[in-house]
Amino acid sequence: MKKIISFTLGIVIASNLFGQNVLSLDSCRSMAIKFNKGLKISNEKIVAAHYQNKAAFTNFLPKINAMGTYMRTQKEISLLSDEQKANLPNLGTATQTKLQQTMQQLVTANPALAQLLSPLAPLIPEIGNSLNSLGGNLVDGLHTDTRNMYAGTVTLTQPIFMGGKIAAYNKITKYAEELAKTQHNSALEDLILNTDQAYWQVISVVNKKRLAESYLNLVKKLEDDVKKMIAEGVATTTDGLSVSVKVNEAEMKLLQAEDGVSLSKMVLCQLCGLPINSDITLADENINDISLSSFSEDGNIQTALNNRQEIKSLEYASKIYNQKINVARAEMLPSLALTGNYLVSNPSLYNGFEKKFRGNWAVGAVVNIPIWSWGEGYYKVKSAKAEANIARYNLEEVKEKIELQVNQAKFKVKEAEKRYAMTSKNMEKAEENLRFANLGYKEGVIPTSNVLEAQTAWLMAQSDKIDSQIDIKLTEVYLLKTLGILK
Repeated sequence: MKKIISFTLGIVIASNLFGQNVLSLDSCRSMAIKFNKGLKISNEKIVAAHYQNKAAFTNFLPKINAMGTYMRTQKEISLLSDEQKANLPNLGTATQTKLQQTMQQLVTANPALAQLLSPLAPLIPEIGNSLNSLGGNLVDGLHTDTRNMYAGTVTLTQPIFMGGKIAAYNKITKYAEELAKTQHNSALEDLILNTDQAYWQVISVVNKKRLAESYLNLVKKLEDDVKKMIAEGVATTTDGLSVSVKVNEAEMKLLQAEDGVSLSKMVLCQLCGLPINSDITLADENINDISLSSFSEDGNIQTALNNRQEIKSLEYASKIYNQKINVARAEMLPSLALTGNYLVSNPSLYNGFEKKFRGNWAVGAVVNIPIWSWGEGYYKVKSAKAEANIARYNLEEVKEKIELQVNQAKFKVKEAEKRYAMTSKNMEKAEENLRFANLGYKEGVIPTSNVLEAQTAWLMAQSDKIDSQIDIKLTEVYLLKTLGILK
């Protein structure tokens, strides 16, 4: 991961008298990074992806769940019918009557048995009472009272084999976290590039404003000289009008330059998170010459391929899609998990029907074997493979485009350096031409129009030189970004 620029603000107070903030390029970058909402969003995406990865890893570990329930029913469960509930408490009475009738029949049929059965007669009522008591106890014992039911369970589940789905999801979330980091770094590079462009745009318009002021002073001085010469009769009114037109044009250019300074500083302030009307001064506003950087062409393309965040993002995306193939394939494979639970209920059934909380533990295994799904899993695997191929083709295409970008960026740097060399020579010639024009005009051998042309040429040469200086800085920044080493 690229080293992220420190978020420390680089604001330096230049003068309490004027109350202006003097900002360097580094301080502008730092403020832009600190206040940019897009970077804050991408950073939160990294945090979210990080915890998603942690959540995915927990699928390797056993899960413990607890659940409780209460239910009130209108009717209770009854194991006996209403007739049985009525008959069982009178079981002894019915039995006693039956025994007495049987004994009476036996004695009537055989009187000799009367003496033999007489000792049993007192026992029959006791047997009836005992059976009545037993029947009543049985009815009471089978009384469930299930209108108020309580139940609770604690379950442990440990995945053993899920077809590779858990491992694939864990890798997907890990790659997603790395992908979020590369996207953050890419957004950071874009922000730095935009900040540099805004910074050097301010430098450009500030120098052009200063140039417009210098040009206005030149034409005003020429206007004063022409007025004096008109008064002495050595210049015509037409010469005066021509110079006056140039003065008006110079004032208009200065006004445009001032507006350009205000607008470009607003853009920079917005990027840096400052109020758009802040009175800021840039450290490089008074720059005259710029140091030229030389870039080695050896290995530049490979450097870009190793460092460009777009490539890293697509590589992680390709890995994610490859793991999605494993996820789709896992749906066609059997899965195995161990389970264990403890169940408690009231009323309980482990010692008859009791109005007590009693529990029981159990362990087991759950096996799920897909048998037939009309080819759904096969089609999903084919779809995942197609998406993985798309990601791979995108990666290859981006590599080709990056190679072209690097070559174009290097060409633009060389072109900017050549242009700067040419504009420097043109500036020297324009200054020399203007010096001879002013000298010739004072000697009266060069007309006013030639002086105006020389001044215009000087203005254009100076403006071109400023543009070429700024162009060098911007092309260098763009080349660094193209190589993936802008920081």
